[in-house]
Formats: sequence, structure tokens, C-alpha cells
Amino acid sequence: METFLQYGKTSLSVTVPDSSVVIEPRFLAGLSDEKAAVQQALLSPIGLPPLKDLVKSTDKVAIVISDITRPTPNDKLVPWLLEELAHVPDEQFVVINGTGTHRDQTREEFVQMLGEKVVSRVRVVNHHCHNKDELVHLGRSSFGCDVYLNKEYVEADFRIVTGFIEPHFFAGFSGGPKGIMPGIAGIETILTFHNARMIGDPLATWGNMENNPLQRMAREVNGMCKPDFMLNVTLNKDKAITQVFAGELFEAHEKGCAFAKEHAMVPVSERFDVVITSNSGYPLDQNLYQAVKGMSAAHKIVKQGGTIICAAECSDGIPNHGNYTEILQMRATPKDILEMIGDPSFQKFDQWQVQKQAVVQVWADVYVYSSLPDEDVKQAMLKPTHDIAATLEQLKARYGENMSVAVLPLGPLTIPYVSGT
Repeated sequence: METFLQYGKTSLSVTVPDSSVVIEPRFLAGLSDEKAAVQQALLSPIGLPPLKDLVKSTDKVAIVISDITRPTPNDKLVPWLLEELAHVPDEQFVVINGTGTHRDQTREEFVQMLGEKVVSRVRVVNHHCHNKDELVHLGRSSFGCDVYLNKEYVEADFRIVTGFIEPHFFAGFSGGPKGIMPGIAGIETILTFHNARMIGDPLATWGNMENNPLQRMAREVNGMCKPDFMLNVTLNKDKAITQVFAGELFEAHEKGCAFAKEHAMVPVSERFDVVITSNSGYPLDQNLYQAVKGMSAAHKIVKQGGTIICAAECSDGIPNHGNYTEILQMRATPKDILEMIGDPSFQKFDQWQVQKQAVVQVWADVYVYSSLPDEDVKQAMLKPTHDIAATLEQLKARYGENMSVAVLPLGPLTIPYVSGT
């Protein structure tokens, strides 16, 4: 049968055995009037008075957004926030791009993310986690590091964080506190948040918020300089807004996570020989680093010794910034990579993504269908494929004619799990 994977800005047609199980989240239609829904959420937020009543005309307002690797519809949310806060002069706003350890965005990319009107009206800046002049020290975390956050955010009179909520491969769910930690944290704080012990904790996984060490640290750091208001949304496969969660950070985020879990997490009765996944298309499949999320989603339901085939366009390469490629080349096998990263003396940003990838590779083989040169895929210890149907045919020699196949067309927007685990 023919199925379609989200791939880049379009979709990829794949022929799979008729017996394949296609696993998708329960589809929710987009809201009929997204703007009205957001405006209503700002008027009647969870746990807070209306947003407009909270912000004085003299306040300096910081709005934190997620960077270009996330599909948060900030081209809608930020203009609607500015409209709601029309009593505040434009020059008193700053929009902070929560890059974490990712690269800066260009003005052209900011226009793509926010619209020309916003970029021309208010100041938009990139967060720089390595630049201490742009950070403020807030104290010591119980997790063993100093806490640094973006200076402009800390010094603002009123702080707003935006985001979108979906299952996350080690934080449980995205959105909420993650917009601040790691979005606008300093590198020392980010490295602790993503260290091998935190990432390797069995509770640091898809859809789990209970005693998840990353959520515990995110909450602690946010508590040191808490956003005064959160505006998060959930999205469907068409990137349309399905629900709005606005108000007090922790209460509103908790409600959003419960909503996302209800339709995004799908039980299956047993593991599969082969799992084909996407990385949910653009913008999440811009590079191989991000594609680890699709691999990790497939890992939840593939048999040990099975095979994952991940389709991610990788229009932005591996990428050529950060330490992801360098760390992958520091050892010869995924097992050796895990041993290296597990050494407490090893500390290099981006190690968390390599750690998650290596965990998957120790469990199963991973093929990648992408626009990358084969050599780049092989250097990442992955196997390139240019024809998924042909690769499936070859895998029958290993798993037999009756090999079981699952397909995750939306990649990490769907989190399958084996019932009872």
C-alpha cells in the first residue's frame, strides 16, 4: 500500500507491505477562528487576571519565542500579543529568540518567523548562551550548576513566554518552562540540564512529567525568574492551532500537556521488526541533529535488533554548527560513544543529542532517507537509503517474508508505546 511521510515542506510517498500498521495521533481539526481563541485565552487566562490588566503602559515587556527549528506559529501569536498590549509603546518591547545552543537567526528568518510588520516595529534579538555579558547570574541550582539567564529577559518588567506543546523525547513535553530553560539559559546551565545522568534517567522520556529530572530542573530555574505569563498552543499535522493554553506558567502548561497526551500518544500491542518514521517535516527535519527525535520515537516500538528507517530532508545539513558531528566522530561505535559521554569528565554541548542517538543505535539499525550526501550520513554512523521500498525488500532477508512493519507518518508528533510499559 502507499502511505505518505511528512518530509520537508511537502510529503514523501512510500510503498509499504499491505500488513503495515500506520500509527498517527488522533486527528484534531484546527480551530475555526484561531485569533478569536487566542484573544479569549488572553482575556480569561488560567490562574491569572486578563493579560492586559497585568501590564502597565510603562512596563518594558520581554516576549520569549522558540527558534526556527520549532513550528510555533509566532507569526500569529506575537502580533496578537502586541495587539492585546497596544497600550504599551513599541519601543518598550523586546522579542528574544530562544536559541538555546542553536545558531542565530538572520533578519530574513525573523521575518519568516514573525512577519515583516513585527520585525520592523519592535526589537528582535537572538539569545547567546556563551556570552556572559548578555546573561545574569541568578544563583545556584540544586542540580549542581550556576544558573544564568538572558539579561534582557531578567531585567524586563513583564515577561511572556510563548511555545507549543508536544511530547518531547527527554523532557516529557515541550513548551512551558522549556521556553526559558534551556531556551534562554547560559551554556553552563544548559550543559547540566542535558548532562549524561539527566538524559540517561529512565524517567526522562516521551510524555512523562512525573519526577522527570529535566522538568524538575526546568521548574526550579523558571522559579528563579518566572515568566509572568505563558501563551502556548497545540498543533495538528497541518500546523493548525488545535487549542490554546494561556496564563500561569505551571498550571497552564500542565493542562496543555494533559491535552496533548490524550491525542498524541498511541498504544500498540507489541514491537515491530521495522519502524519507518519521519521527523514531522519542516521545520523540525531541517537537519540530522533534529532527526534524532524521529529515531527516538521509532525506538519506542521497534524490536531489539530491528531496523528504523527515518525520512528527514535535512535542508540545513547535519548542521555545520555545534558539536554534534565532532562528537559522533570521536569514537568508532555507538557503544563506545555512550561510554565516552557517560564519563563525568566529558562535557561538550550537543552531547545530549548524540547520547540519545547512540541509545537508539545500540538497540536497532538506523537508515536515513535525506538530501544529505551518503558520506555525511555514514560519518554519523547511520546508513543512507535512497529508496525506502527497496530497503524494505532487502530487510525481508533478515526478518522473513512476514516481517512486521509500523509507519509513523508524522514522526515525533505521534508517540507510540507498547501497552503495559
